[in-house]
Amino acid sequence: MAHDRFSILILAAGKATRFKSQHSKMLHQLAGRPLGEYALRSASAASPERLYMVIGHEAEEVQRAFERPGLVFIEQKEQLGTGQALMAARPELEQCPSPLVLVVVGDSPLLRPETLRALAEAHRKNRAAATVLTTRLANPQGYGRIVRAKGQWIRAIVEEKVATAEQKKIQEINSGILCFSRAQLLAHLGELSRDNAQKEYLLTDLVEIFNRHRLSVAAFVVEDSSEVLGVNDRVELARIEKLLRLRKAEALMREGVTILHPEAAYIDADVEVGPDTIIAPGVSLRGQTRAGAACRFDPYCTITDSSLGDRVTVRHGSVITGCEVGSDVTIGPFAHLRDGAVIEPQARIGNFVEVKKSRVGRGTKAMHLTYLGDATLGANANIGAGTVTCNYDGEKKNPTFIEDGVFIGSGNMLVAPVRVGKGSYTAAGSTITEDVPPESLAIGRAPQTTKEGWVRERRKGPGGGKPTP
Repeated sequence: MAHDRFSILILAAGKATRFKSQHSKMLHQLAGRPLGEYALRSASAASPERLYMVIGHEAEEVQRAFERPGLVFIEQKEQLGTGQALMAARPELEQCPSPLVLVVVGDSPLLRPETLRALAEAHRKNRAAATVLTTRLANPQGYGRIVRAKGQWIRAIVEEKVATAEQKKIQEINSGILCFSRAQLLAHLGELSRDNAQKEYLLTDLVEIFNRHRLSVAAFVVEDSSEVLGVNDRVELARIEKLLRLRKAEALMREGVTILHPEAAYIDADVEVGPDTIIAPGVSLRGQTRAGAACRFDPYCTITDSSLGDRVTVRHGSVITGCEVGSDVTIGPFAHLRDGAVIEPQARIGNFVEVKKSRVGRGTKAMHLTYLGDATLGANANIGAGTVTCNYDGEKKNPTFIEDGVFIGSGNMLVAPVRVGKGSYTAAGSTITEDVPPESLAIGRAPQTTKEGWVRERRKGPGGGKPTP
């Protein structure tokens, strides 16, 4: 319907001066997502007609991080303030079909889409030229103050550095999020100047310009002030990260997940965890990780971008990155799975075992001090302690195949490319360099030499020296 129409412009061009970073603030990670992703998702969920993002600093990297269908990027080549961002967007705004344009700062990760829709609706009801999203803070230090005329109307937004002592007592603050009637915005955008304390084109100066032209500027107060909290430095980033992680933990607990110490669990925003799972302190579940029901994560394990089935146990200190783990698997303690490893159901990967780019079959066990790289293991195999698949020949990686029911003895070196056939055994201490046929025993070790009395002769030798071997 025509009265529901609005577009959204996200401001994401800044240099992150207070972050003291070479990178765009929008790209800094917050609970597993780039900071700018939060405002972008909220804006998209508000269902605008058009969605724009103004980018500048590290423009290519920012565009690559946030690119998606329907999002139009606008480059602000010089970062001379929020007002200049709108000037850069002017050609797009002139072609925009919406009567209203919401301008949203990209560093407000707690902003809800419902609030954006309510802001647009309040703007329509008031028939204002502009509506400022405001909130009230007990301690408004650092924020621009809202100076009201009467009722919901705003006379000016005064930045703290130029505010009078009386104005600093005002608790209503500017969020940096505004709704404009597009026609009035375009009509008066050219009146912005850099004649201010910041020497920048400031979007908030439009409030004074509109008042000068006797155009109404309204306020829309959001009751939950956390929605408009910005992230201006790394201290604020950490503060909001803590809040987001606690919210995520509470949401999971309400869905049937046990988190023994929510303040000490690090669970990213997009992680999914099934009911009856138990998460111990120090656990990190990151990225796009998906865990099934009734899993157990012991302290200080870290799982990133991985899929885990039901009833998986990950013991202390284990690391899993980019892997797929089937149901009823036990991992660790101190195991390392990486680079697309696939662990099939009921397998066991024990302490100090590394699995890289390998598939471990159903019910197979590798319990101690083992490296499995570029290997394919069948079902119900047993890998002895200290086994290494020697996959790298100095130029390329080579595969190892261990078929169903194989028993690999302790301390084996499997020099790839090599295949150990179904049901075969390899003797402890062997170096296996040739394929082993099914149901065979392979022994690849030097004969033992024992020199009886060697120690006694050594002790009797001249000066107690070593006897000649």
